[in-house]
Amino acid sequence: MAKALAACPVCEGAIQISELECTKCHATIRSTFSTCRFCRLGAEHLAFIELFLRCEGNLSRVEKELNLSYPTVRNRLSAAVAALGLLGEDEAPPPMLGESQIMEKRRSLLDSLARGEISAEAVAEALKHIGQQ
Repeated sequence: MAKALAACPVCEGAIQISELECTKCHATIRSTFSTCRFCRLGAEHLAFIELFLRCEGNLSRVEKELNLSYPTVRNRLSAAVAALGLLGEDEAPPPMLGESQIMEKRRSLLDSLARGEISAEAVAEALKHIGQQ
């Protein structure tokens, strides 16, 4: 059985469920049904929330499981909470960086260091906070 889509694969608009069918008697119910908050999560957020729950909400355990820094794990939690719509409008976290974006920022910092445009200390400090951006 396929998982319900969270967004339209053509335009990324909201998907609305309009038909349900009983697997036993095949009775069909047509209406407009809403999805739960978790059904609307993307795969990355859902995987993070599942890991967070497996680790019983302990971010240090999540940090060890993912081999990521605590600030990066905290940032991912904030992004997942925001994706669930559980933050107020004024509490939205900064957008979460993907692993490829983090790697690109690291590469950029190291290239700047190699060209002598930035000190090793500045690079070390920036690398500590790169997942929070």
